[in-house]
Amino acid sequence: MKFSASSILAFVALSAATQQSDAFSMQSHSRTSFGLRKAPQPTAMRSSPMMIISNTANTALKAALEPASEQETEVQRLKAMAAKLRADVVELESQQVSVRTKITEKIFQEFDANNDGDVTLDELKAALERTFKMEIADERVEILMKDFDKSGDGKLQIDEMVSVEQFRNRLEYLAQDEKREKSEATRSAAKSAEVSELIESQLALINDSPPSSTDKAISVLPYLFPLMDGLMFGQYLLKDTNNPVLGIVAAIYVLYRSIPFSGVLAFFGLSAGSNNPSINRLVRYNMQQAIYLDFALFIPGIVGAITAAAASGLFGYQLPPGIAEISSDAVFLTLLATLAYSTVSSLLGVEPDKIPLISDAVNKRVPSIDISMFDSEGRFVPPQLEKKEDDDNEKKD
Repeated sequence: MKFSASSILAFVALSAATQQSDAFSMQSHSRTSFGLRKAPQPTAMRSSPMMIISNTANTALKAALEPASEQETEVQRLKAMAAKLRADVVELESQQVSVRTKITEKIFQEFDANNDGDVTLDELKAALERTFKMEIADERVEILMKDFDKSGDGKLQIDEMVSVEQFRNRLEYLAQDEKREKSEATRSAAKSAEVSELIESQLALINDSPPSSTDKAISVLPYLFPLMDGLMFGQYLLKDTNNPVLGIVAAIYVLYRSIPFSGVLAFFGLSAGSNNPSINRLVRYNMQQAIYLDFALFIPGIVGAITAAAASGLFGYQLPPGIAEISSDAVFLTLLATLAYSTVSSLLGVEPDKIPLISDAVNKRVPSIDISMFDSEGRFVPPQLEKKEDDDNEKKD
């Protein structure tokens, strides 16, 4: 037989009460044995605390030992209450569905002006304007129709109808969304105007305008730099001392060589000038091209030195003397032809950009500046850097 926890506690309490009662009786007997008698007490006052505890324990024990059938009856009663609550909830939900259905039917009847069972776009617009007492844009009505038209037939049936509050909430959201878009468009336009103003101010600092007569004349001067360094290749051709042109060139050469570090100074001066955007583009272009032409003379200079050494028998083998002269004359004549083309083209106001290899390098170094070379923040992005970024993005993709 199994006992519950309450039964066990009641049994323990009853045992304790019994022990206390026995102790109390022994104490009374002891007092009687020693002649210590107490005065008789009234009958109503003879119930001791131990008796009260004993009675309470007996009551608890009886309650704990009640038949299981009464507990089962209580469980059944609770189950019946739960079932009734579930039934009440189902009934309440059914009532709410019925109320919503009636409200939807009423709204649909109000919106369906011709009672054909469909709410068209015009009927929806008219009903909403009548309900909210405001004019609603056609675009918003079309959005509402797309949102609630589950069948996609461009009309609302009764099973697609929603409450007026849902229409109101959706319209308020669309109004807020349009307001937000307008605010963003305003900020974007202000930023674009600021960036455009910044780009225009930067473009104003870059002198890419057509060259003036003074610019054309100045643009020829940078080619004196490669000419001075290339005169050594014309030692076999420049023997006519009576030629006035050669006399002028010789004077310039002597002046050029009389300046300490003239070559280095000319290089840095031309390099700084080609990077100055306030100087006309034609002048800047010729400055950079003159530097590259001077660099190009380095290779034939090395070859000429080796040829001269070989012609003198330095390597144990003597070349015919005419080979060194022909190679030197060829380099000098090529240089003169290049400088002549660049000079004539510059005096005509046209960039001399047809020199193979060299002109391509100059175009990359001194590009034509336009608005497409600025990013969205108004920062200048050189074409070579933009191309590198595009290549990097293609590799990532």
